[in-house]
Amino acid sequence: MPENAKPMTRRLMLLRHAKSAWPEGVADQRRPLAGRGRKAAPVIGDYMARTGLIPDLALVSIARRAQETWALVSEALPPDIVAENAAGIYEVGAPAILATIRAVEPSIHRLLLVGHNPGMTELALMLAGDGDAAALARLRGKFPTAGLAVLDFNVEQWSDVGPGKGRLIRFVTPHMLEQST
Repeated sequence: MPENAKPMTRRLMLLRHAKSAWPEGVADQRRPLAGRGRKAAPVIGDYMARTGLIPDLALVSIARRAQETWALVSEALPPDIVAENAAGIYEVGAPAILATIRAVEPSIHRLLLVGHNPGMTELALMLAGDGDAAALARLRGKFPTAGLAVLDFNVEQWSDVGPGKGRLIRFVTPHMLEQST
């Protein structure tokens, strides 16, 4: 990279799946969204559209509740967003999710992951070196269902993303958004 060139900014959006149901006899991977989740996901989708948080690529956990969350969120977004099923972010911790992120093609600048806790919380806290103090405090408190963390990185490619290299730009929840309207 030339001496005066700045690294390209990468934006990572971490969306925890919306509230799920716990039907008896249904395997974890097949659990659907609960009514509350079906209401919350479009709130986040509308927020993303309104604030320009449009991903180039969405990596969505293979769990039904994550797939349903993405389906509802994406209704508010442009129809040409590429979405891929991501088995590598289901039932794993932050290091495995980070490995998935680091494998993303450099042509992608805005990446959305739709996944699960505790991995999403661990990852967001691991990556956020600094950022909005109030958002960091809320994130440390709880990463609720349908919560959205947005981190920016000044790196050339996703393989350069690592602990403490991100800046938490915002952290929002459907509850916060509903209170502000």
